[in-house]
Amino acid sequence: MSEKKPSPQCPICRAPVPALNINSAFPFCSPRCKSEDLGKWFGGEYQVPGRAASPEEIVEEVRRPRDDH
Repeated sequence: MSEKKPSPQCPICRAPVPALNINSAFPFCSPRCKSEDLGKWFGGEYQVPGRAASPEEIVEEVRRPRDDH
């Protein structure tokens, strides 16, 4: 007997998330929640843990040749 997996919840509003093949906003339930999440990134509510890079480190990284093997 096969049990049905629970559908994932939207990380913004906790509503059920429709399947990827019918939901262009996946893993969110709607474009509105997807936009709200993006706004939180832009607004600084979310951050990647770690030390912020200095402007000099950023320039050095951008100028460093890439090894794309």
